[in-house]
Amino acid sequence: MSDSTGTLTILRDVDFTLAPRETAAIVGASGSGKSTLLSIIAGLDTPTGGTVRLAGVDLFALSEDDRAALRAQKVGFVFQSFQLMGNLTALENVMLPLELSGMKGARLMATKMLERVGLGERLGHYPKVLSGGEQQRVALARAFVVQPAVLLADEPTGSLDFATGEIVMALMFALNEELGTTLVLVTHDPAIAARCQRRITIEAGQISHD
Repeated sequence: MSDSTGTLTILRDVDFTLAPRETAAIVGASGSGKSTLLSIIAGLDTPTGGTVRLAGVDLFALSEDDRAALRAQKVGFVFQSFQLMGNLTALENVMLPLELSGMKGARLMATKMLERVGLGERLGHYPKVLSGGEQQRVALARAFVVQPAVLLADEPTGSLDFATGEIVMALMFALNEELGTTLVLVTHDPAIAARCQRRITIEAGQISHD
């Protein structure tokens, strides 16, 4: 990345491996590069150098379309701002990644996942009539319904009050355990980071392992 003074290095010498089913928290000061690292892991941002392997596949050796296809099969996302489609119901939001992947039985799978997150009575509701906690549970259902190998979460409780955030995080860890997903989450909350098996601290663009 460049600015008026030349090249701006956001991350450097970042090297780690995550095992299947492992939970890891990426922590660090604001602006340290946490969200950039998450975007690179997902193959959304392209690094100027280095390799990211997902299930043994080098993401940046793939075309953009092939990378997107692999991401759709292997990666789930949960964002601070929920990122739900406002013109779709809760059920339709959760069905969307299944339909985009061409999977059959999307309606039933999405219904079961929404019931699992406690929203069986909210299937036909649009995001605007759901509380923040309910919207984030829809987002969790959408992320987990494809049974991703990796779930990437960026400040998943950042828009929620403490009690609601606790419910959402408990649900996220429970689903992660049930489905055997590798969980990587960016958080500024030390209590959430402490619940993960590993903490990866970003300092001045580099990492230190705890």
